[in-house]
Amino acid sequence: MKESGTKNVNSVATNQSRLFLLRHHFWINMLNTLDANALDSLLSLKKSDRMPVMFMGHGSPMNAIGDNEYQRSWHALGARFGTDFPRPQLVLCISAHWLTQGWWLTAMAQPKTIHDFGGFPQELFDQQYPAPGDPDAASAISLLIRQRASAPLGLDTGEWGLDHGAWSVLKPMFPDADVPVIQLSMDYGRAPEDHYALAKQLKALRDRGVLIVASGNIVHNLRQMQRGASGNQAYDWALEFDQTIGGQVQQGNLDALQNFLKLGSLAKMAHPTHEHYLPLLYAAGAVDAREPMRFLNTSFQGGSISMRSMVWG
Repeated sequence: MKESGTKNVNSVATNQSRLFLLRHHFWINMLNTLDANALDSLLSLKKSDRMPVMFMGHGSPMNAIGDNEYQRSWHALGARFGTDFPRPQLVLCISAHWLTQGWWLTAMAQPKTIHDFGGFPQELFDQQYPAPGDPDAASAISLLIRQRASAPLGLDTGEWGLDHGAWSVLKPMFPDADVPVIQLSMDYGRAPEDHYALAKQLKALRDRGVLIVASGNIVHNLRQMQRGASGNQAYDWALEFDQTIGGQVQQGNLDALQNFLKLGSLAKMAHPTHEHYLPLLYAAGAVDAREPMRFLNTSFQGGSISMRSMVWG
């Protein structure tokens, strides 16, 4: 009788587990955006005051070493956490330098520091940023984000890590490397509106101590770079594109950002390829149009790379 009773208990437990999974998948499929209730039940991160969202122009890898205006601004921004901003429990970073087929999240306990560049001083290759990952949070986020395609959000447990679009900015902000970092890749086969739509589903993470940092450049044309150009020198087309996009952000016309290709030849000059622009869509999609926003680093590098950065919240 005991054996039979044990089987019945196990059967009930199995049925309950199946019922839980069915309900879980039902609600995941029903969600158009992440909401607080879903986060309550499925995400281990504690509730927090709403975190800001940042789009950081990272520019040359050389900005990661030495004393320069960009390093100083990133360090000053990081110093505001715990005073002006809540201290993050987790950083979710979207970098221009991780393009994949499908969307992926880093899900390793200790992401490696990736030196995805060449021809630079050894000092740059010696840089390490040993921030931990958070596999549990990555798994939860992958379950909660409802993609427009049927493919799941993949979990990368070893191939990637933190590329220079991430660590070059985060290292000055959080030099103790004591805030866990997850990177979200960008699906190179998707249209701008798909990236923007996915970003909207990240918004509620901000109420769980997740700092969203998107890292790219408003203008990024390496072929047209002029070595030795000062920070206030830029091509006319670069200035026009930078000011157009900056104006849309300042006016709160964030939906317009996904239509940048309608700027035609101006967009083609500003972005021969799109990977450095797309992170902006992830930042813009995760904020409300009326949120306070301020610019920083509104200068250029080499006349064709805009360092314009934005902080919402």
